[in-house]
Amino acid sequence: MSEATLLALFLPVCWGIWALIWFAASFRVKKTTRSEDPLSRLSNTAPIWIGAFLLAVRPSWLGPLSFQLVPQNLTYYGVGAALTVIGLAFAVWARYHLGRNWSGVITVKEDHALIRTGPYAIVRHPIYSGLLLAIIGSALARGHIGAMLAIAFMLYAVLRRVRIEERWMSETFGQAYADYKAKTPALVPFVAYG
Repeated sequence: MSEATLLALFLPVCWGIWALIWFAASFRVKKTTRSEDPLSRLSNTAPIWIGAFLLAVRPSWLGPLSFQLVPQNLTYYGVGAALTVIGLAFAVWARYHLGRNWSGVITVKEDHALIRTGPYAIVRHPIYSGLLLAIIGSALARGHIGAMLAIAFMLYAVLRRVRIEERWMSETFGQAYADYKAKTPALVPFVAYG
C-alpha cells in the first residue's frame, strides 16, 4: 500500500473508530425524562450531516467548493491529522467520563448528575469541544472550501445545542449549575461563552 493511500485512509479510519466507540457506548445510558422535540432536533442534526457530507465526500463531487484553500502537503495534513486525533480522544474521554448521563440528542436523564470532574473541569461541553477540534483538524487536512464550510455548519449546530443545553441544565440544577458555569468555560479553555 502506498504512502498516499495510507494518508487517504488515516482520517476516515480515525472517524470510523470514533463512530464504533460512540455506538458501543450508546447502549449504557439512563432513561430519558425530557427530550428535545423532533423539529428542534432536526435543526441541530441537519447542519451536522451537511458538514459531515462536505468533509467526507470526494472533492471532485463538490464542484467549485473543491478549490483548495490550504496547500496539500504533509505538513498541513500532519497538523490536521494530529488535531483530529486529539479532538476525538478528548471527546471519547468526555463521553466515558459522562457515563450513563450521555445522550446523542439533547435530553435530561432520570437521576441526571451534574458532572464537573475530568474533562468537565476544563470545559462544560468537552464532547463538543473535542469534536469541533477534530472537525477543524479534518478540514485542515482536506483543505478545500467545502471542508471549511463544514466547520461553519458544525459550529452553528454546536452553538445552538450549547444554548439549549445550558438552559436545560440551569433549569435542572439551578444554583449548582450557575456556580459551575461561573467557574468553567463552555467550549474553549480559559474563554467564556455568552
